[in-house]
Amino acid sequence: MYLKTLQLHQFRNYRDCLVNFDAPKTILVGNNAQGKSNLLEAVELLSTLKSHRSNRDRELVLDDTKIGQIKANLERVNGSVDLGLILRSQGRRTVILNQEPLRRQLDFLGILNAVQFSSLDLELVRGAPEYRRNWLDSILTQLEPIYAYILQQYNQVLRQRNALLKTFRKQELEGNINELSSKDHQTELALWDAQLATTGSRVTRRRARLLARLAPLAQGWHASISGKTEVLEVTYAPNVIIEKDNPEQVQQAFLDKIQQRRIPENRQGTSLVGPHRDEVEFTINNTPARSYGSQGQQRTLVLALKLAELKLIEEVVGEPPLLLLDDVLAELDLNRQNQLLEAIQDRFQTLITTTHLGAFDSQWLNSSQILTVKAGEIQSTCDGS
Repeated sequence: MYLKTLQLHQFRNYRDCLVNFDAPKTILVGNNAQGKSNLLEAVELLSTLKSHRSNRDRELVLDDTKIGQIKANLERVNGSVDLGLILRSQGRRTVILNQEPLRRQLDFLGILNAVQFSSLDLELVRGAPEYRRNWLDSILTQLEPIYAYILQQYNQVLRQRNALLKTFRKQELEGNINELSSKDHQTELALWDAQLATTGSRVTRRRARLLARLAPLAQGWHASISGKTEVLEVTYAPNVIIEKDNPEQVQQAFLDKIQQRRIPENRQGTSLVGPHRDEVEFTINNTPARSYGSQGQQRTLVLALKLAELKLIEEVVGEPPLLLLDDVLAELDLNRQNQLLEAIQDRFQTLITTTHLGAFDSQWLNSSQILTVKAGEIQSTCDGS
């Protein structure tokens, strides 16, 4: 797939901007806080309908305006696609496919596939488990758009169940529990237990399947980048252990563990069982990666994960996804830069942000379109704010 144009209207610090992408690699150069990352964020939103930088649409809309818009023309194997996203500082967003508003956002997912690599991705190695869960969920949403709905279902059940546990705990502390109310509580909780097991098992099984395909690819890339001096292991550590990818068995494993954790759940007033407590473990030469070696070695791991992500999406979708590199090349040494360059070549359209061109070798520069970004303006194509 190839992103031909990207148009921004009142998005972040862009008043009106149209970018035509004329080369497989585009380098966006400029000082910090000029809007380079905002362009990549717009592509990310068209890909997953999420931003790793903000959860609030009002932060995405230009200051003192109420509506922002992102438009793009994407060339795919089966033809050209027009994508649109209207963001509102207040109210629901609108997704548009080929000039037609869609009733379900789910139908917008999986059309533009992209892999993002930024300095924030070091948190995949050294950050909290939430970063790694979100990483898996983002890939799954692109490969299997229905997963976004499955995850939403699970989170809704989790919120309702947590609310019930919290209410019961509060009543218990206040001494407002009698035998009848306790029995009613247990009956209602059993209903939420069943729903948590059903929706949670769908999330867990899909994450397990994804990591089973992704891990060997990451191990191969890691061995190549490290010169086969380091051995990477990627392990899925679900909160509920699954022995076989069988829906009934996984659901039963959920229910069994819920029973085991009943007392601490009631005491803490929150759900302690489910994929919201999953972990992904990275070890290098049998040592946990978060405590292993230098930042350079951690960057090697993240680079291997991102290259694996690129390859897996290409295999499943049948087309190469876009690669978004947000100010990371300067942090990679020449060996890692060359590994990345060799991996993507001209097969993956790549958008790269940087504060200076000195970090690039001549191969990058000679094969790239170079655009200067300053205060929400890009060369002569933008009317900045």
